[in-house]
Amino acid sequence: MFMYGWNIWEAGSANDFYTAAIVSMSKSWHNFWYASFDPAGFITVDKPPVALWFMVICVKIFGLHGWSIVLSSVLFGIGSVYLIYKMVKPTFGPLTARIAAFFMTITPIVVADSRTNNMDATLVFFLLLAGWVLQRAVRKRRGWLVLVSFALVGVAFNIKMLQAYMVLPAMYLYYWVASRQNWKRVLTQTVLATLALAVVSLSWPLAVDSTSKSMRPYIGSSSTNSVLNLAFGYNGTQRLFGQTTGTGGTFSGMGTKASGKTKTGAPTGGTKQGGMKKPAGGAPTGQAKPTSGMKKGTTNGGKPSGKSLSSMPKTTKGRPTGMKGGAGQGGNGIFNVGTAGVTRLFQTALRRQISWFLPLALFGMVAAYLAAYDRKNKWWQTNRKQQDVLYWAGWLIPVGAFFSVANFFHPYYTIMLAPPLALLAALAITSGLKKATSKRDDKRACWLRYLLFMGLGTTACLQSYYVWAYYPWLSLVILILTAVALVMMTLIPAKERLFLTLGVGFLCLAPGFWALTSTISGESAAVPTTGLGTGTVNTQLIKYLKQHNGKSTTYLFATTDSNTAAPYIIKTGQAVMTIGGYNGTDNAISLKKFKQLVKDGKVKYFYISSHTNNNAIVKWVKKYGTKVSASAYGGTSSQTKGVGAMGSTNATLYRLSASK
Repeated sequence: MFMYGWNIWEAGSANDFYTAAIVSMSKSWHNFWYASFDPAGFITVDKPPVALWFMVICVKIFGLHGWSIVLSSVLFGIGSVYLIYKMVKPTFGPLTARIAAFFMTITPIVVADSRTNNMDATLVFFLLLAGWVLQRAVRKRRGWLVLVSFALVGVAFNIKMLQAYMVLPAMYLYYWVASRQNWKRVLTQTVLATLALAVVSLSWPLAVDSTSKSMRPYIGSSSTNSVLNLAFGYNGTQRLFGQTTGTGGTFSGMGTKASGKTKTGAPTGGTKQGGMKKPAGGAPTGQAKPTSGMKKGTTNGGKPSGKSLSSMPKTTKGRPTGMKGGAGQGGNGIFNVGTAGVTRLFQTALRRQISWFLPLALFGMVAAYLAAYDRKNKWWQTNRKQQDVLYWAGWLIPVGAFFSVANFFHPYYTIMLAPPLALLAALAITSGLKKATSKRDDKRACWLRYLLFMGLGTTACLQSYYVWAYYPWLSLVILILTAVALVMMTLIPAKERLFLTLGVGFLCLAPGFWALTSTISGESAAVPTTGLGTGTVNTQLIKYLKQHNGKSTTYLFATTDSNTAAPYIIKTGQAVMTIGGYNGTDNAISLKKFKQLVKDGKVKYFYISSHTNNNAIVKWVKKYGTKVSASAYGGTSSQTKGVGAMGSTNATLYRLSASK
């Protein structure tokens, strides 16, 4: 609980995009149901609402604070560790379960995700819950539990859409291999389970799509104002083949153009913060305390002040938004996922987030299956331990393959690999330990021992390589001490368990430290590992707009993208229209409808940022709008370009005339 929950009172606004949605969803049932980004219900976020529902409930109970918006993620992260233990213990015993739960706990990207208001920690919890229910269904021969299990994946679909389906190969394989019922009954249950999956998955999307478009928000990041289009397009095939619609093309770092050698481990771009040593190219955690990404409600050297979230953002003249480097430009390497190929998970962009125990897990997958092999059975017959190994392998291999070849995803999505990696790495240790100590003269025991040594040795070498650019001394410590432990295991068989424990402990040093810095720094980045979003607002601008907007005005102002609007929604609780959704390129409203809103006095101001695309509405605003002097709302003409700052030479506030 310490690693996941400590310092969450320093979370600030976390991911401004989703925090703005939480604020908006808490204002009405209409917004709650549709996952509306803004209080006026103009456009939705780019994900289904289930994870956000939990966050909104926490905010309604405890009020709007940095810690309350991330509380549900923290609880789901802790719950995932518990489910790992519950799933592993019945088959492999308490020792393996404890090791697996520990590996899950110290995986850096798991800690980072569990401290944000992104959806991934919630997603993993429901997928693990589905797997646990399926295990119980098989062991108790309860057909209805099979349906519940697949229905839970349907719930997960309404958290992050097709990403939830990555575990389906493992679930289908496991049920067919492990079920002790006749094949006809298994087939029937599989069909019914698939129907349950489809019904639960499509219930919310179909309900929304069947609602008149005039009665609901525009579906953000979709190309046809449809949830199904969002699910199978932007959040579906585009993730695999590269982003082509919804956000205006590809980003820096996407696909095979990204270099696996690009240093992107940090949210700050290699700046020094919080007293922690960070060389250029990244922080030791990959999620360390960023300069932009959250603002803390602290006083007196970092102690919690107890202030509400709306009072947290600092006033920054002319700097309202958050995508550092500009939305849609891959600012700070948010889409840098290395070069597609079999080595991607070992490359700089991803390895420090998820791959600390990957070599050990790969050896463990083989060792655990070999250790459970029963010579009395036919080759196609499996026992309970082998069936569970197949389940976790069926999770690891397809998901790992996706991340190895996909063109469009954030590095923090790799939390999907954490559960199977944790379990299989634990099995590498306990399988080798058990057989090596009980049957030294057995040929299989020798192979298990070799696999254990190769797994530990390979993992030590790769971990040393991972951290060399940051802490050469730590690389040497890991490599030398692990080698000593392995040698001592051979020389002093009576103390083998002790030296193995020490060896594994040395391999936990680096990932544990990488994960712990997120906790110590109180980090809760919008995009873990990048520090996206400033969470800052120009309070003079807010004052100006409130003075000059009439009572009939619906929107504080209109702009092109959600990252510009989000901090203002959080600060004021008022609606800000984003005509282009998350990255400014959605066609959420036509020029004709926008002009009508201006004519009706619903929108009186428009902010054009440095990264705005030149669509029809923007062209109309530039042609007919009246520029507001930057000095009128606290801006200056000398501010940094490219930050999307109100008052900078690349950002302009326009007053719109109803007569144009």
